[in-house]
Amino acid sequence: MARSKFAATLLDLLDDVSVRRVPLNAPDDPVYKLRYKSYRAEDFVHESPEERLFDQHDLAPNVYCFGVYLKQDLVSAVRFQVVTPDQPSSVSRTIFPRELGELLGRGGRYIDPSRFVTDPDLRLSLPALPFITLRVVAMACEHFDVDYCVSSVRPEHAAFYRRVFDSHRVEGSEGYYPGIQFAMHLYIARVARIRDRVAIRFPFFMSTHEERVQLFDQNAEIGIQHLVKPTAHAAQYDDNEKPAPVPGAKPEDSDPS
Repeated sequence: MARSKFAATLLDLLDDVSVRRVPLNAPDDPVYKLRYKSYRAEDFVHESPEERLFDQHDLAPNVYCFGVYLKQDLVSAVRFQVVTPDQPSSVSRTIFPRELGELLGRGGRYIDPSRFVTDPDLRLSLPALPFITLRVVAMACEHFDVDYCVSSVRPEHAAFYRRVFDSHRVEGSEGYYPGIQFAMHLYIARVARIRDRVAIRFPFFMSTHEERVQLFDQNAEIGIQHLVKPTAHAAQYDDNEKPAPVPGAKPEDSDPS
């Protein structure tokens, strides 16, 4: 696959990245401390003596939570829920019950990422953090074979989701998550429509089946020492993972955010 300078830079950065799945019901995990630090840096939550951010969705049966490490240091985290008509719990459905209730009523399945945070001390020096973190979500959409990826997005971040994932705002959507002091809009991307285009533009989002199993399988190893290395390099040469040609799609030459 052809590579732009931007894609090559991100692929090289992945050599120093690893991902760890957080065990369920482990409120003392470092990921929850990073969440609190990130939200407090922008005054989005009130001070807490525990200095961690953990809520009822972290105990949901359909939840997966991950920390992203750079050279062994925790730099970002993201949580998502795999939402189906049989397992309808999700953060975005709490905020937008009508819109997502209608989607589930049509039999839709979606990934709902939330609690996407980066270390506030690194945001300026590592602008690639959103990409390497949301790579986890891109892999989840592939692994769980969902129809949509939905996102409850702060208005100032909407351009990123439109440009990178071709997400579209549900008209008129605006809501608040309990305890969070900013408004959100509901954005939705149809996975089958964007999958190949995103892989061509941003090949660092690619992964192998083996990596996805290590991260998401029901029997996957989980623990503070179990770190999974990205396989984006290998996936580009895997015939089972290569994207189909998309007219007009080419690797991005610069950071689109």
